[in-house]
Amino acid sequence: MRFDEGYSGKVFIMSRPSYEEADAIIYGMPMDWTVSFRPGSRFGPNRIREASIGLEEYSPYMDRHLEEIHYYDAGDIPLPFGNPERSLDMIRDYVRKILAMDKFPLGLGGEHLVTWPIVQAVYEKYPDMALIHIDAHADLRLEYEGEELSHSTPVRKICELIGPENVYSFGIRSGMREEFEYARTSGMYMAKYDVAEPLRKVMPSLQGRNVYVTIDIDVLDPAFAPGTGTAEAGGISSRELLEAIRLIAKSDVRVIGADLVEVAPAYDPTEKTPIAASKFVREMILGWVK
Repeated sequence: MRFDEGYSGKVFIMSRPSYEEADAIIYGMPMDWTVSFRPGSRFGPNRIREASIGLEEYSPYMDRHLEEIHYYDAGDIPLPFGNPERSLDMIRDYVRKILAMDKFPLGLGGEHLVTWPIVQAVYEKYPDMALIHIDAHADLRLEYEGEELSHSTPVRKICELIGPENVYSFGIRSGMREEFEYARTSGMYMAKYDVAEPLRKVMPSLQGRNVYVTIDIDVLDPAFAPGTGTAEAGGISSRELLEAIRLIAKSDVRVIGADLVEVAPAYDPTEKTPIAASKFVREMILGWVK
């Protein structure tokens, strides 16, 4: 079930040839229509795929090999350039199809607004879900410069949909005063600056729950991931993010889907950002797809 039957581009390393037999579906969301600083994350999904060719198929973190997981890379959803509303509808519809077949949706962004329609689809199937949000930015605005559809608003929209008490944010180090006040008073959980240690403390309270995980690559310090649209100094290391992925994998939560967003390759001639992102995706596959 590719988006383009004539597609001949890159796929994530060891992608299986059959959609029907796959347990997980990788799909790209090449959208950066609402970004407020630097565009270019629409090129992220394919650069992550290309960088994955340099990966080992075995993970010493998970002690698993990619041959143990059946996943299919469906390519990029053909989103209409410059049309966020229609693009979000298409993402939501596609994720609904993945979930209807009881497959694990693993999305590659694209800007962070793409997480909003994914969670809408996931919430329809799992109304008891929680969200783990790993990011430099709070993304709790109601609007940005008058636009409600913005990459700065998805987590606020998700709070209003699933309840703020079901939202857990980690690594946050940027946002308006009002966003941090909302986090403090709404009942959501927000860990500022760090990820692994607060995540370790929170995981017992999520035991047995259905959890969707969204990772914005800009949670990393720009020293580790300069290729992103809104880089923020003071971030975590690649090692800490790998530890966070492992902590979730080794816990008793049930991960029901995930995405990794905001890789913008044009700002990183060294390619360290897509290289790191591809490794994180490998770990997400090996750790979270059961």
